[in-house]
Amino acid sequence: MKNGKRPDPGVIHPIPGYENEIYVKPTLTNPNIIVGDFTYIADSDFESHVTHFYPWSRDRLIIGRFCQIAAGVEFVMNDANHQMNAVTTFPFYTLEGWEMDAPAAADMPFKGDTVVGCDVWIGQNAVILPGVHIGDGAIIGASSVVGSDVEPYTIVAGNPARPIRRRFDDELTELLLAFRWWDKSVEEINGLIPLLTSGDLETVKKELKERI
Repeated sequence: MKNGKRPDPGVIHPIPGYENEIYVKPTLTNPNIIVGDFTYIADSDFESHVTHFYPWSRDRLIIGRFCQIAAGVEFVMNDANHQMNAVTTFPFYTLEGWEMDAPAAADMPFKGDTVVGCDVWIGQNAVILPGVHIGDGAIIGASSVVGSDVEPYTIVAGNPARPIRRRFDDELTELLLAFRWWDKSVEEINGLIPLLTSGDLETVKKELKERI
C-alpha cells in the first residue's frame, strides 16, 4: 500500500491537507442518494450539486463506484419539471396566494431514477438531467447537458450531449463489462493497476481473457 496506508472509502478527504476533493459516500445525508465506494467530487460538498430534490421526491440518484465528478457538475432531479400537458407551465400551486392544488402525479413529467454506472468520468460543469442512465466507463465532456442515456464506454459531449466515439472496440468493451474490476477488493485492484492503466490495449485484452 502507498505510504503504508490502505485506501479507505470511509475517509472524506482522500488527499491529505486538501479539502476540495472528497469521497462522496461518507458525506451523504439524503437516503435517496446512493453512491458507491471511492467515487469522488472535486468539491467540499456533494449534495449541493443535486438540485430540485425534496423530501417528497419520488426519484433516486444512484452512482456507482470509482466515478470521477468534476467541479460544477449538476444532477437535476425530476421535481425540476413543470406540468407540460396543460396550456401553461406556470406552477401556480407552488406560489403564495394562487388558488391551485398540486397537479396529480400522473400530470407531471417523471423519468424515474437517475443512474450512473461505475468508473464514469463527468467533466466540469456538466448537467445531468432527470432519469438519465449513464453506462459504466463512459466519459461526459465538460459543460455537456446530458438528457439521453449514454452507452457504456462511450464519450459524449455538447448541448444536448451526443456520442463522439466509443472508447474501445466491442471486444474490449465486453471484456471490461464482464470483468468488472470495480467490484474487486482493494488488494486485487492494487494488483490490477498496471493492467488498468496500460495503453497497450491488445495486451489488456489478452490478460482480461485469461482472468475471466
